Amino acid sequence: MDLPIVLYDRDEYIETDTRNKISRKSIISGPANIVLGGKTIVQSDCFIRGDLRRTVGVPGAGAGGGSVAVALGRYCVLERGCVIRPPFKTYKGVFSYYPVKIGDFVHIGSNSVVEAASIGNGVRIGKNVVVGRFAIIKDFVRILDGTVIPANAVIPSFSLYGGNPGTFIEELPESVPELFEASSKEYYEKFLPAS
Repeated sequence: MDLPIVLYDRDEYIETDTRNKISRKSIISGPANIVLGGKTIVQSDCFIRGDLRRTVGVPGAGAGGGSVAVALGRYCVLERGCVIRPPFKTYKGVFSYYPVKIGDFVHIGSNSVVEAASIGNGVRIGKNVVVGRFAIIKDFVRILDGTVIPANAVIPSFSLYGGNPGTFIEELPESVPELFEASSKEYYEKFLPAS
């Protein structure tokens, strides 16, 4: 693969105990409701909405709701300007947010907005992509730059999607799991402090 080395300003990033690297220029709302699996990179100007979490019973009741709003797996990358927010709906008269789960080895391109219900392992989302509310993206999927995935869409494993609205283009080869895992690990290893 041979990805280029990406240098970052050491003072801009916080490194956690599980080796997550998070830009101080990102907005992490409700950090107690966000779970990062480890070795995840959150670049500058990202917005992760952990404050939008599910409540149980009466709308506005903060206590007793589900505690995890956003869960990201290992070796994930959120490029500059990404927005991750839980999907929402009104069910039986009660407005509520639902958690978003993102698997391992997921790379989300810059300026993309994700409101999916779940994103599987080994998913590559391009730049300027919109993933609609409650969309489900299965394992080992590639979504091209500028694609709009409609709300409630289900994207099957080993598929390439593109366009507005996002449509199936072709099936990905069986070697994709190993390639996506290796490129995620290589990206993390080559994301280095400048000094």
